[in-house]
Amino acid sequence: MLADDVPGSSRETASPDVGPCYQNAFDEIDADPNQFLCVVEDGQQIVGTLQLTFIPGLARNGARRGQIEAVRIASDRRGSKLGEAMFTWAIDECRSRGCSLVQLTTDKARPDAHRFYDRLGFEPTHIGYKLKV
Repeated sequence: MLADDVPGSSRETASPDVGPCYQNAFDEIDADPNQFLCVVEDGQQIVGTLQLTFIPGLARNGARRGQIEAVRIASDRRGSKLGEAMFTWAIDECRSRGCSLVQLTTDKARPDAHRFYDRLGFEPTHIGYKLKV
């Protein structure tokens, strides 16, 4: 699902050569108590994923933040309210862990995702920058 859209298809791959890269990343995330990988299954099929990171911070009076990344919904499930249910869960989880802010980044090439986040009440308040190293 990571490669199932235009931006993802150019940076993700299904090549068996990168399998260990994904496994290593999973192992590192799994070992960190401030990380959570959410996987939604319907029977034996994975239909949704997101990564939730809990970030302690100094800004905003020491506010703890929830960072949502790598949101994916299986293409045949988009529009089914699955994403909304996942975000409801993630936001509730952030509240239960003492977060005062939930944030995310989204690729400029995902206008459908932008409409979804707007509908959920997220506001595009910042400009994000990235540097490949």
